[in-house]
Amino acid sequence: MNRPRLTHPIRLFRGTPPLRREKSTRITVARLIPLLGATVVAGCGAAGASSGGAGQIATVGAENEYANVISQIGGRYVHASAIESNPNTDPHAFEASPSVASTVSSAQLIVQNGLGYDDFMTKIESASPNPKRKVIDVQRLLGLPGSTRNPHLWYSPTTMPAVAKAVAASLAKIEPSHAAYFRANETAFDRSLTAWFNAIKQFHSRYPNTPVATTEPVGDYMLQAAGAANLTPYSLQSAVQNGVDPAPQSITLQHGLLSRRKVKVLLYNQQVTDSLTLALLKTARAQGVPVVGLYETMPTGGYDYQSWMLAEVNALQNAVAHGASTERL
Repeated sequence: MNRPRLTHPIRLFRGTPPLRREKSTRITVARLIPLLGATVVAGCGAAGASSGGAGQIATVGAENEYANVISQIGGRYVHASAIESNPNTDPHAFEASPSVASTVSSAQLIVQNGLGYDDFMTKIESASPNPKRKVIDVQRLLGLPGSTRNPHLWYSPTTMPAVAKAVAASLAKIEPSHAAYFRANETAFDRSLTAWFNAIKQFHSRYPNTPVATTEPVGDYMLQAAGAANLTPYSLQSAVQNGVDPAPQSITLQHGLLSRRKVKVLLYNQQVTDSLTLALLKTARAQGVPVVGLYETMPTGGYDYQSWMLAEVNALQNAVAHGASTERL
């Protein structure tokens, strides 16, 4: 979907500032209010209207995949707000409103990605210091250096088990009387990832070194775990991610991968497109290369984190095994 360009005073991007990336319409306070009043229901990944019951722990996930995991660990004892949830917006260009600031500043527990992906969270936290607030920065949790190129950490199979463990420990410190409940939910969450892990192992075993092309590094961690061979130059992925023009030779190489059918599938960030990615999609479709759409925030439609990740691997396998496209979940 080709979207109009945003001009936000507070932006998220890595590297060179975006120049010509097509983005969604402005995220206004009016559109954020219903989002910030939503509770992510434990275990189902759906958002339902809630004001947060008395005694619930106020928590925030900067991205809805993190809010979903918080809700699965905290269950009935937490009220989890997701700041970024709209699959029709570009998470790299997010404008923090007063409503967002209020929600973040009042949270007792926050999970944020780090690596420059959601810097607005740190700015809000600094502006409203609270020594009792617990903040889980996933980059720091995983011990990743600031130079880590790919910020889409939730696509790595090792990320969310670590996040779930940290969330359970943090919640137990906030509400020690429910510590056993949080630990039990963490154990259940870890077990529930088995289907995704098995799907990754199965793909790795059946289709080792499968050549693929990508437009951005959104799903790169998952592709690496699945043993796929990403033939797209990282310089092109990074340029598209940051909204700058890739080198002409990289564009020529990428079109050649598709026009000569040197790859089995093209994976693209369906939340954000520009003229180049649209041209690549057109080439892939014309040449019969299946296309798989990836998401930066958990898609709507009843997904939780586990079922979302499993759906992405299944879409990859369907593309390679059957030549089937899954442009949207």
